[in-house]
Amino acid sequence: MEASDSKTTSDHNTIKKWAEERNGKPAVVESTSKGKGGGGLLRINFPGYAEDNLKNISWEEFFQIFDENNLQFLYQEETKDGSESRFFKFISDE
Repeated sequence: MEASDSKTTSDHNTIKKWAEERNGKPAVVESTSKGKGGGGLLRINFPGYAEDNLKNISWEEFFQIFDENNLQFLYQEETKDGSESRFFKFISDE
């Protein structure tokens, strides 16, 4: 993937819109969650992807963890063949 194919943002509306267009839900890896409001490793939970131990959370909780950890959202709109892409990862803003 070339750098021009990916984008980086910390804008909550952009991230939420990208995920929801792909039927993604905000989630954390349950084994890393520290209980209510305790953070954890963020994920976008897509239907049909069998990643175990994901716990869906609210967008509010998702963005609280996102902001507290100074993260950026690296994502791709389309694959090389023009299909909708679900590629993303969280990167540190430091």
